[in-house]
Amino acid sequence: MPMSSAADSRSASPHSMSLGAVLTDTARMMRVRFDQRARHLGLTRAQWSVIATLARNEGIKQAALADLLEIEPITLCRQIDRMEEGGWIERRADPTDRRARLPHLTPKAHAVLEQGRALATGIYAEALAGLPSDAEAKLVEMLAHMRANLSDRRAEPAEKTAAEKIAAKA
Repeated sequence: MPMSSAADSRSASPHSMSLGAVLTDTARMMRVRFDQRARHLGLTRAQWSVIATLARNEGIKQAALADLLEIEPITLCRQIDRMEEGGWIERRADPTDRRARLPHLTPKAHAVLEQGRALATGIYAEALAGLPSDAEAKLVEMLAHMRANLSDRRAEPAEKTAAEKIAAKA
């Protein structure tokens, strides 16, 4: 039976929830907490995602940045247009492709990036409170392993049909 609210999921036994439900709820709660504490930065969650991702990939082509953000290139283009108008991002000529202009963070974005990272660090500490000191490193290692498992393999059918099973035995 699905959980009806965040309060229900907090009181549920960890064994009664699936891995997906716990990951989804935890990620959502961390995003909400970040949004609550980051309002004063003057950025939407989508803008913050662009800044954080671009900080790790400065000067990347917009199509590749859109792939990293898992959004359509046209959506990103509009977002970058607005962020450029707001002074968060500047586009610079691509030295290898005269048609392309690559997004770069401005000093304004770099300043807010440090504030956002500090907020995130506080939220991580809050989320990990009461766990052993090595819990974060272990959790990151396990989740990175899971991500690698999923990204390294092509999607496979969940289960073969009965006819496929019989054919495979023949």
